[in-house]
Amino acid sequence: MVSKIERFEDLIAWQKARSLTKEIYTITRKGAFSRDFRLSNQIQDAAVSIMSNIAEGFERGGRGEFQQFLSIAKGSCAETRSQLYVALDVGYIERAEFERLLREAEEVARLIGGLRAAVQRQRDQAKKKSGEQLRNDQEDKE
Repeated sequence: MVSKIERFEDLIAWQKARSLTKEIYTITRKGAFSRDFRLSNQIQDAAVSIMSNIAEGFERGGRGEFQQFLSIAKGSCAETRSQLYVALDVGYIERAEFERLLREAEEVARLIGGLRAAVQRQRDQAKKKSGEQLRNDQEDKE
């Protein structure tokens, strides 16, 4: 039996996004990276956006809105990964750190994708159930 998730903090995608955000803040406070305010702020904002959009979408209540916010979160995850390449290319992070963070970001993206698919299945089931109920109601009237 799968228990119903009642809080966004219980979502594995949000937990992993939180961890990634912490790692991003840690690397952007070191060396030359800490002095590149534009890139530091941009990658921090992108990472925060991942976890924030997961949370906001969950709290909105509707599956359609949740899916929309998950799409935004996945886009922010791609933005974070892209900015990691910049940090690597300009020498702010070493290859090993880049690869570790890239793997984390890719995992977050996969989790968000899986969550989006699960929400879509729920939406499809709700539509099917609604359609069946409508047919039953029409048959009752006849």
